[in-house]
Amino acid sequence: MSKKELGKDEKIKKEIRRLKKIYADLDGKKREVAEGLINEAAFMKATLEELKELIDQNGPIDEMPQGEYSILREHPAVKTYNTMIQRYSTVMKQLADLLPKEDKKVEEDDGFEAFVMERD
Repeated sequence: MSKKELGKDEKIKKEIRRLKKIYADLDGKKREVAEGLINEAAFMKATLEELKELIDQNGPIDEMPQGEYSILREHPAVKTYNTMIQRYSTVMKQLADLLPKEDKKVEEDDGFEAFVMERD
């Protein structure tokens, strides 16, 4: 492992720190909910990276011996990756929903768009 390459535990801790900064302003129950989701999200992200490396190294298809012949099948890491990426997406959506909603600024109509449309 090179100096720059982090182990799984270090990747998890780094992701936890990153996410905690984003959710630092939450208070009360939201913060408690976020803590659990952050820990799970960090673990899943590090695991997904490992699974991607496995798939990159071995390919998405695996040859499985069956007595005198062998069959091709989906590599087990692909199935795990596909399941986990869905769950990771769900956890990240739950985290995103905990953030306060940003007020969308209503842009004042300066007439430019109408001017351009009239020219066509």
